[in-house]
Amino acid sequence: MAEAENKKNEQTAAETAADTAEETAADTAAEAAEEVTEEAGSQAEGTSDAEEPAEEKTEEKAPAGGKEKALQDKITVLEDKVRRQMAEFDNFRKRTSKEKEQMFSMGEKNVIEKMLPVVDNFERGLAAVSEEEKGGALASGMEMIYKQLMKQLEDLGVKPIEAVGKEFDPNFHNAVMQVESDEYESGFIAQEFQKGYMYHDTVVRHSMVGVVQ
Repeated sequence: MAEAENKKNEQTAAETAADTAEETAADTAAEAAEEVTEEAGSQAEGTSDAEEPAEEKTEEKAPAGGKEKALQDKITVLEDKVRRQMAEFDNFRKRTSKEKEQMFSMGEKNVIEKMLPVVDNFERGLAAVSEEEKGGALASGMEMIYKQLMKQLEDLGVKPIEAVGKEFDPNFHNAVMQVESDEYESGFIAQEFQKGYMYHDTVVRHSMVGVVQ
């Protein structure tokens, strides 16, 4: 009986030791698994933390590059717009200046055309003065006014067209009749009925002439 009880006690102690060892092993395995899990989690978290700045940096760089390109494109568009506006303004300035010169020139030409009949009347009046009256006050006054008038026209760029003795040129002369002449050849001007005038390079009035036939 005592021996059987001892065996039973030994068996119970062995079973208890086995259970304790099994529980200890299980606890150790659980702790090891927990440590591995925690380490893996830490590594994963470290990797995530390490990658986040790179992604953020990439995200920051991309918008900055896009902004710079958009700004450069806008500057290019504005520069092109300014260049076109400057070119248009320069063309407008040149066109306006040319139109202004033309209007001013036309205005002067119109005034000169209206003054020419006055010049003609002065010349007719001076031609009609007799030899006895040429030294008088009236004739001298007319002569002075005529010279002053012609000087003003000359300063404006007006000059008479040469006619008598010159070959007929339809650009400057207006032939109103054909005449006979022993002094000039055919096609040359022998008489001038009304004096013609030039304003710079433009004919204000053609000379009315008689051309030798």
